[in-house]
Amino acid sequence: MKIRIAHSPDSDDAFMFYPLVKGLVDTQGLEVEHVLADIETLNREALKGTYELSAISFHAYPYVADKYAVLPSGASVGDGYGPVVVARSELPTLRGKRVAVPGKLTTAYLTLRLYEPEFEAVEMPFDEVIEAVKRGEVDAGLVIHEGQLTYSDSGLVKLVDLGEWWKERYSLPLPLGCNVVRKDLGRETIKKIEKLMRQSVEMALKNSEEALSYALPYARELRKDEKRTRKFVGMYVNERTLHADPQTREAVRLLLRLGKEKGILKAEVPEKIFTDELF
Repeated sequence: MKIRIAHSPDSDDAFMFYPLVKGLVDTQGLEVEHVLADIETLNREALKGTYELSAISFHAYPYVADKYAVLPSGASVGDGYGPVVVARSELPTLRGKRVAVPGKLTTAYLTLRLYEPEFEAVEMPFDEVIEAVKRGEVDAGLVIHEGQLTYSDSGLVKLVDLGEWWKERYSLPLPLGCNVVRKDLGRETIKKIEKLMRQSVEMALKNSEEALSYALPYARELRKDEKRTRKFVGMYVNERTLHADPQTREAVRLLLRLGKEKGILKAEVPEKIFTDELF
């Protein structure tokens, strides 16, 4: 059986999928094909059930819960840090401002709406946000991926770190991205994939130097800065990535419940989310 694994072309995803890409993990008879696309594209493809295994935003999950379940391994969770809202200079408020966002299905967008409900969202690819802010096309920008560490290189200032805000408000980490598997693959195959994902993350963490070397070319503006790439990867590939702990699961449910209560999330939030809750 061929399993298409779709994930973002960024350094943390590259790091955790390195053992699978390089054939260091026994795929137990599954033929693995890798597909790279930005996270909002993957969110949209998941609406159609395109890939057997895909990275998506936690915000997008309720919209695809009829087709997918979340794997316990592979989540990107910000513990006191996360997407950053940046601008050319300090702003007293984001209310009524034009803010560049990397897609309305991203968890970053959902969290920003919880932080400030009344702003004008301007959607664009994530890697165009910083330049749009620099050119003054928008008042502020919502930055994800490596841009969380590099925005100041472009002369921009931080207005708010949403992961920091979330932690202060709810005393929980901010769950951002996850890996989902298609339910129609059946219990046996899903269990195989669940094991493969955990083994890949575990092996990457144990062989971090090799995995980091593989991930560096995916670090975009950080690709020549191993120190900051190492920091970024460590922020989003760690013990919480290896297996979603009770605190992470609580945070996922709180985030989605708040999104639903505030009218940001239009889909129903399922009671069971992770594969190990379903099987």
